[in-house]
Amino acid sequence: MTSKILRVLIVDDSVFFRAVLQKALGTDPQLKVIGTAANALEAEKKIEELKPDVVTMDVEMPNMRGTDFLKKLMPVNPVPVVLVSALNLGLFEALDAGAIDFVKKPAALDGNEFESFCAEVCSKIKVAATAKIQRKTIKTTSNSPTKLNNANIHNLVIAIGASTGGTEATLEILKHLPVDIPGIVVVQHMPAGFTKMYADRLNKLCSITVAEASNGNRVKQGQALIAAGDKHMVLKKDAKGYFVKCYAGDKVSGHCPSVDVLFDSVGETAGKNAIGVILTGMGKDGAKGLLKMRNEGAYTIGQDKRSSVVYGMPMVANDIGAVIKQASYQDIAGIIIKQLKQ
Repeated sequence: MTSKILRVLIVDDSVFFRAVLQKALGTDPQLKVIGTAANALEAEKKIEELKPDVVTMDVEMPNMRGTDFLKKLMPVNPVPVVLVSALNLGLFEALDAGAIDFVKKPAALDGNEFESFCAEVCSKIKVAATAKIQRKTIKTTSNSPTKLNNANIHNLVIAIGASTGGTEATLEILKHLPVDIPGIVVVQHMPAGFTKMYADRLNKLCSITVAEASNGNRVKQGQALIAAGDKHMVLKKDAKGYFVKCYAGDKVSGHCPSVDVLFDSVGETAGKNAIGVILTGMGKDGAKGLLKMRNEGAYTIGQDKRSSVVYGMPMVANDIGAVIKQASYQDIAGIIIKQLKQ
């Protein structure tokens, strides 16, 4: 992570919240607010004039939504953007348009919640400054992936873990999997509330069924379960097959839900009958868990450096020998299908 002073532009239509953000960023000596803007037009001018290292931006703004602004901005002046927003479905469209990550606006502006917000927004700005901005490419692909028609995969499970940049990488994988794919369990680092919206979005865009996980949910063919934003998720098995246990707990590897927690349980419960995928993200959550999966006989895949927004989690996993095959996120669905057909 960079050690230089990072110059930040704040974009938000609320005068009050611009002041809140300035206060939050002022708690970190590595960050310097060089300007503010109340709307996209002001932001466009100030980005050109001030050339910030990172921009914070709300999703909903007057005259032009953050998503539309990003679609206009990124092709001509790509700059790392961290969204700071309330619960809003447009957030995921903005991530798709090129934003690096997001932080939930705090409900309270004092006490522990505000302290947590300050720490999170400052951390994510630093990560964004080192992240790779993904340029959107148009690809012509089938909306209905070919069925596997393999009777020998009913006892298999696929586990996916992701963080920064992972929302769109996971979507790219899931939307290219067939409707008879083995059951999938996913941990994407995300706050509570947002995971339900994320699962609903994936469900609309994919051939398979996608839902936020609840305690006791069965892991079924043609379905992906997304861990809730404030609960760990582990894989269990009984006479009827796989199911998930979801529970509140302390952070593991810096996160709740934790990829390590999920992967550890998949290695223990499914062993060689599993495929593990670790995607883009800062830190090392999931690396040790993926190594356990590999040691138990699972087939493991890590996103490559070229296609990762932040090559942290998959890099650590690869460095410790947890990854059998590295690939771009665009190719991972095909690799999974090929492995399942063998």
